[in-house]
Amino acid sequence: SSVINIFIVMDRVLLRLRSSPRNSRIVGGAVALEGSWPWQVSLHRSGGHFCGGSLINNQWVLSAAHCFQTITAGQVTVYLGRQTQAGPNPNEESRSVSQIISHPDYDSGSNDNDVALLRLSSETPFTDYIVPVCLAAPDSSVHSGVSSWVTGWGALTEGGGSGFSPDDLMEVEVPTVGNRQCNCDYGVGQITDNMLCAGFREGGKDSCQGDSGGPLVTKRGDVWIQLAVVSFGFGCARPEFPGVYARVSRYMSWINSQIVSDQPGYVTFTSTGTDSDLSVTCTGLPDPGTSTTSPPATTPKPVVCGQAPLNSRILEGSSVASAGIWPWMASLQRNGSHVCGGTLVSEDTVMSDASCFSSSSVASEWTVVLGRLQQSGSNPFEVTLNVTNITLSSLSGSNVALLSLSSRPTLSDYIQPICLDDGRTFTVGTTCWAAGWSSGRGGDQQVLQEIQTSVASCGETSTSDNICTSSFTLEQVEIKVIY
Repeated sequence: SSVINIFIVMDRVLLRLRSSPRNSRIVGGAVALEGSWPWQVSLHRSGGHFCGGSLINNQWVLSAAHCFQTITAGQVTVYLGRQTQAGPNPNEESRSVSQIISHPDYDSGSNDNDVALLRLSSETPFTDYIVPVCLAAPDSSVHSGVSSWVTGWGALTEGGGSGFSPDDLMEVEVPTVGNRQCNCDYGVGQITDNMLCAGFREGGKDSCQGDSGGPLVTKRGDVWIQLAVVSFGFGCARPEFPGVYARVSRYMSWINSQIVSDQPGYVTFTSTGTDSDLSVTCTGLPDPGTSTTSPPATTPKPVVCGQAPLNSRILEGSSVASAGIWPWMASLQRNGSHVCGGTLVSEDTVMSDASCFSSSSVASEWTVVLGRLQQSGSNPFEVTLNVTNITLSSLSGSNVALLSLSSRPTLSDYIQPICLDDGRTFTVGTTCWAAGWSSGRGGDQQVLQEIQTSVASCGETSTSDNICTSSFTLEQVEIKVIY
């Protein structure tokens, strides 16, 4: 059985990079253009908006723990792709909530660890108006003065009730404020390392009641990164009292412990130059470099998908691959013999074709070899792992299989996970590569084969589940690939 793996090449895609197709660029803010912030969600109970949140994958929303102190999952409805709280929203999806998980160390007195996760009752499709946001990775550094945006349907003035809240989604740009300055403003010790502040010294622009749980984002290149979650403040938009947010980069381990599949994308945001906050001082403030709270447990370095350090493919045509070119390629073996190819899609999961398991789907009969170049001969970089579970898609017409590995391999230049496409579409002509093993052009040692091709129209067979490519010859067999 020959299984060909197709990879879409998109300028060294890191993680699952989120862009906002319609984004060209609360208190003191302005009405946002529809689709500008496609990860923004509106949380409702009893028919009314009460908090915001951000979509972080197709079934999970990040919000603030304080929003759910007296609220159960069954009381919440999530609206995605919403622009206005009044009138039609043609690009909107709504979902009920099956689970609310507040951070176990949330402190309602200090507002520390003010984050929560909401699991939607079913997955949501991605469109120009509904897209997940990337989260700031643990090794991010945010200096004072970073331009950031906060969005929501919260009050337009401090103390404003429902009559002072907007119908349309609002946006406002605010600079980040260093934690030393923010501690001086609120009282030393009130702002922990799990918090991030943003606002103007003169006030006038801020998040407010009803914006809680919503995202504070910044942009790196074409990618929007969520730095923080709206948490609390002394009033709204007051001078020298910036808004206080839960710092997202502190919570990757906790988030990933709750979301075990299709984990969110993480991007490292790094400020350049010297942080002006280091020179801030006031009575009782420790010297720079001294934490205001106990340091968290050691956080593992985030795994970045789509990394292929040894791949610089620019040539066209078909050829024998070299070691490490496609580090996510897996050889699926039964009784010690190669049966199918697959791709490493997370640290402990391989994706392949369900038809590979028509003769047997008993996990104990299968092994997965990673880092392999040739099916016979020496492979100094390979790792062989047992399979603990095989899941075949139950969707009509789907041919996907997922294999759970017995352990996580040590990632290297020769073993890396691939990024998945998050449901996006690829235009006809988009460059892609195929790879697989056979005894054809690879010779007696069955070396991994590769070929460059392009996305083609599927014609009458086209569905949202299919991607077609131009016909190509690989392993001396003419193959038409349709997914």
